[in-house]
Amino acid sequence: MLAIYPGSFDPITLGHLDIIERGCRLFDQVIVAVLRNPSKTPLFTVPERIEQIRQSTQHLSNLEVDSFDGLTVNYAKLRQANALLRGLRVLSDFEMELQMAHTNKTLSERIETIFLATSNEYSFLSSSLVKEIARFGGPIDHLVPKHVAIDIYKCFAKTHLASPQTTDLAPVPERPRMESTTETPHGQEA
Repeated sequence: MLAIYPGSFDPITLGHLDIIERGCRLFDQVIVAVLRNPSKTPLFTVPERIEQIRQSTQHLSNLEVDSFDGLTVNYAKLRQANALLRGLRVLSDFEMELQMAHTNKTLSERIETIFLATSNEYSFLSSSLVKEIARFGGPIDHLVPKHVAIDIYKCFAKTHLASPQTTDLAPVPERPRMESTTETPHGQEA
């Protein structure tokens, strides 16, 4: 059985990876499908996001990464997928995702939407939150894979100081003048 996990993945987070890995255990094949959304201004291009996802999922043999335009259901039909995989973090996600699942069902009776509850440690995590933290110089190494954190730090390097740890481009939070220590981002391995 083939499942599609659609999204913008700008950037991919450890929460996304949790859903991808669990989906790969449930389905014969999973396609992570990066949506090209012309109404949004992404931090990364579609090819950059695809490469970030591929680097993050090298250990998964039944995974493919692709991109698409338009309706997810049309892409799923094109790829002959049986299911759409969606992660749920909070109640508001459920309301929106349920509405989308019902809408998709009116467009294609044969494609089912499968919801996976996000693991507790990622229930707060979103790509928007990661970008917001990075924009203001906060550490994100514990929220995204290491190589993605480096890419994000590079995007915001123009507005933040360099850090001697993690990468040479990691933002450093602003500190009051009276403190003499410098805090650097610490994270876990992806």
